[in-house]
Amino acid sequence: MTIAIAGGALDAAGTGGRRWLAEWQLALPLGLAFTGFFLAPLLILAVVSAFDDEQITRIGFAQWIKFLGDPFYWKVIFDTLKLGLLTVGATVLVGYPLALVYLGARPALQRILLFIVVLPLLTSVVVRTFAWIVILGREGVINGVVMALGLAPAPLRLLQTEFGLVLALTQIEMPLMLLPLLSVMSRIDPNLMSASAALGALRWRTLFRVILPLSVPGLMGGCLLVFASSTTAFISQSVIGGARLVYLPLLIWQQSLVVYNWPLASVAALTLLISVTACIAAISLIGRKIARHVDG
Repeated sequence: MTIAIAGGALDAAGTGGRRWLAEWQLALPLGLAFTGFFLAPLLILAVVSAFDDEQITRIGFAQWIKFLGDPFYWKVIFDTLKLGLLTVGATVLVGYPLALVYLGARPALQRILLFIVVLPLLTSVVVRTFAWIVILGREGVINGVVMALGLAPAPLRLLQTEFGLVLALTQIEMPLMLLPLLSVMSRIDPNLMSASAALGALRWRTLFRVILPLSVPGLMGGCLLVFASSTTAFISQSVIGGARLVYLPLLIWQQSLVVYNWPLASVAALTLLISVTACIAAISLIGRKIARHVDG
């Protein structure tokens, strides 16, 4: 009997090994593609950033010293990360109430709201960005309403300002916040809200003690997507921000295609990757701590 058990264990181990090998064989093409299309360009960026001159003839770290030693470039890094954080905050303030409306709506209305959320993704980001030029312009929709109501003596300056850019990015990135949030909130058991109300909790207490903690994973996922997308939104930053607002994507474009300083452009690209990844890791860490606190 012992021999039979040992034989069964060996057969199970052999079957598990073959399954593991088959899974790796299926994942190998994707792994090679990922290596070729992501790691290889990243390695090339790292190599190019190590050259001192624009002609890429002398190896050194002069471009890194130039970039990290200039207060202007540090300001560009700070402004880029601040833009992402402001956009995340604005999308949370606008998107979470919309998610609550979705949570309390009937199934038919939920489908309509979900279609409205997904609808902007069917339109090109270029079209949506240029539409915001019409809205934010001196003779645009917002200034037309402001002047008609007599709220300002002159048209407001909204284009080429950080406020106007954050306003536009809030609408452009809103689906990235709402889709993960709605996905998580739609799985919340309605009986939990009923139980909270039966125990005497008011709606605000139910919101902060039941709904908000359970929706943290979707909220953190939306924050990560919005932050990563808004900090790298080259089209929106260039069209709405203009030349007055300089962010890392615009700096990379200028150094690579206008000045043709590829080493400095590589340094800026790696700095964007590192800084955005660090902020995403920090947001993920905060989200995990909140989740553990809720579970505890």
